[in-house]
Amino acid sequence: MDHHIVAAVSLAGTSLDLLGGMYLAYDLFGGQHGPLRLLTRIVTYSVVFGVGYGLGLGLFFGIVSGAATGITVAIELHRTSTRHDHYSLPWEALFSAIRAAAFGAGLYRTLGLRYTATFAALNTVGQIIGYMNGMRPSMDYSAVRRPRLTRRQVRGSIMRTLGFIASALACSALVRHVDHPWSFALRLGVITGLVTTVGTMLNPYIEYYADNLPQRRLGVFGICLVVCGFLMQSLQYWLEVLDVTVK
Repeated sequence: MDHHIVAAVSLAGTSLDLLGGMYLAYDLFGGQHGPLRLLTRIVTYSVVFGVGYGLGLGLFFGIVSGAATGITVAIELHRTSTRHDHYSLPWEALFSAIRAAAFGAGLYRTLGLRYTATFAALNTVGQIIGYMNGMRPSMDYSAVRRPRLTRRQVRGSIMRTLGFIASALACSALVRHVDHPWSFALRLGVITGLVTTVGTMLNPYIEYYADNLPQRRLGVFGICLVVCGFLMQSLQYWLEVLDVTVK
C-alpha cells in the first residue's frame, strides 16, 4: 500500500475526530444559531462529493476534490439559506479557483504539473463563465425533505460534463499527451457530471436537515464521526500488525 494513501487516511481520521468533538460540544458553539449548521453542510457535502469522486477517480482524488468542493459549496449554500442571495463575482471566482486547484492536485500525481496547472486554469475560467450565466450551486435553491432536480440544474450538469471533457482533451493535445485521451476525458467528464447531478439532487434534503436536525441527532452524528476517525487513524497500526508492506 502506498504510504501517501496511509497518511491521507490518517489525516482524514484526525479531522473526523475534531469534527465529531465539535458536534458533541454543540451547546458550546452557540446551539441552533451557531456555526454548526455551516459545519454540517461542509461535512455532508464533502462526504457526498468525496465518495463519488473517490469511487470513480481514486481515493486521493476523492479526498482532495471532495473536501474542496464540499467546503466551497457549503459556504455558498449557507449564505443563500441565511441571506437569500449569493456572493459577488470575485468571491465566486475564488471558489471556482479553489475547486479547480483541488481537481488539478488530484490529477497531479499521474499527469504532472504542466497538465494539471493548465487544466485547473481552464476549469476556473469555465466555472466563472458559468457563474456569470447564473450557473451556481445555489441555483433553484430549496430546502425540503425530498430529492429535487430542475431542468436548469440538469442543463448545468451537462455543461459541466462537456466542459471537463473539452478541458481534458485540450490539455492532452496542447500540453502533454495522455494514453487513450478520449477514454480519460470521457471518464473524467462523465464521473464529474454524475457526481454533480447526484449532489444537486440531494441538495434540498441536505439543506433541510442542516437547519432542522435536533440536538440529540447531532450528538449521535458526532459520536459516529469520532468512531470513524478512530478507525481511520488506526489503519496505519493495523498495517503494522498484519505485516502489510507500505511503499
